[in-house]
Parts: sequence; structure tokens; C-alpha cells
Amino acid sequence: MRLITWNINSVRARLNIVEQLIQDYKPDILCLQETKVQDHMFPTQFFEDMGMPHMAIRGQKSHHGVATLSKVPFESQDYIDWCEMGDARHISIKLATGQVIHNFYVPAGGDEPNPDTNDKFAHKLKFIEEMTAWSKTIKDPSILVGDLNIAPYEEDVWNHKQLLKVVSHTPVETDAMLELMKAHDWVDVMREFTPLPERLYSWWSYRARDWSKADKGRRLDHVWTSPSLKANTVKMEVIRQARGWEKPSDHAPVLVDFDI
Repeated sequence: MRLITWNINSVRARLNIVEQLIQDYKPDILCLQETKVQDHMFPTQFFEDMGMPHMAIRGQKSHHGVATLSKVPFESQDYIDWCEMGDARHISIKLATGQVIHNFYVPAGGDEPNPDTNDKFAHKLKFIEEMTAWSKTIKDPSILVGDLNIAPYEEDVWNHKQLLKVVSHTPVETDAMLELMKAHDWVDVMREFTPLPERLYSWWSYRARDWSKADKGRRLDHVWTSPSLKANTVKMEVIRQARGWEKPSDHAPVLVDFDI
């Protein structure tokens, strides 16, 4: 089973590169974040034409939104309304083989890393706190993917010291993410295949004139599994070249092959 997760930054604006990804990499399951479209306007016909007719979508107008597209049927779908905000930030599907795939878009957190003065940052910390409590209750073998908007390790950012006060790599966030990972013994699949201390990024800002040459990246996108699925992962790739496709997202897709 080939799974790809990608923050697409508006699915309807980037159908050309979604098509390129599906044609070139042939995912069985595609998890998108930041789709930015209400459910009734989601391009379902496009995905049917691309051979992915089984869809779990949860969107809202202009913001957020997640969608999981599949070549094969899944048994059920569900979602959690994290922080009771009504935001479309999570959807899950249960495969016929029993595994549950959770597709997340964690809040970015705004610019000021102070929960007392920045409601967006407080929301982000609360979201991670709720995910941590939830992780302790998981029973099904699970795969967690998505844009989690935190780069937890020093080697997940281009400059650790410069980014210590930048939202996505502040100590309060990275400590919270490590606690979240411990809560279910989540396996960090990307780091299984690209071990520390090698640098690993999945996001490069639009602001850089030559993003690839500057290479000021962060690893904001993640693929985790339950411990029982660790042996089922066979390949991981950050599809870096997709960051340079026409009118790209600022995130690169992350591909993981599973023996399931």
C-alpha cells in the first residue's frame, strides 16, 4: 500500500500538480491537508477520473480542510472536533484490513509564541494536548499522517538556534510533540528511514527567491504508526521535486510504502 500525505494549500487551485503526483507516484491512498473547500464544492469527479473514487472529505469555506482519497474501499470514516472549534482539521478511515488512518492538519499557531497574548498559539497547544490524551486511548493499529506544523528535532530545521523563538520550533511546541509521540509510542516513520542526525525537511517558505538553493526548510509533515505497524513500513520518500512544480504548495508530499 502506497500512502502519500501532502498539504496542498488549496486543492482546487492545484489540481494540475495533484494529477502529476498521482500519475507519477501512483498512491493507493492520498491524504491532503489545507484543501480550503466546502464539501459540496470538492472536486470529486476529478478524483474519480484519476482512479480514486473512495473519498473521506471534511472541509470548510476558505480555510483548513482535510481529505483522504483511496483507490480501494474503506470500511468506515470518522472525525474528531478537536478543541470544539468546528474546524475541519481531522478525518479518519478504517481499512478492510483493520488499520485506521488519521489525517491531521494541526493549527499553525500564528506568529507570536505566547499563549497568553496569541489565541492561535494557545489553540495549537490545546490541540496537541488533546491529541496526547487521545493517543493514550488508541486500540486499533493506526497510521497518523499530516501537517502537524511542528518540527521536533534540531535537524528538522535549517537553523536550530535561529528558530528557537519561531513558531513551529519553540521548546514548548517541540516538548509537547515529544510527549504526544510517547503517549502511544508512535513510530516516527520518516526518521526510521532518515535517522538523526541527518537533516530532513518537508516545507520551504514561498519567501525564498531560490528555495532549493537556500534550503531553509523545516519538517512540518509527519507519518507515524502504532508500534505494531513498525515492521510493515518498507520505504519513505520526501518528494522534494514537487516543491518546484508549477504553482506549487510550500509543502512537499511525503510517500510511505507499507506491506499490508
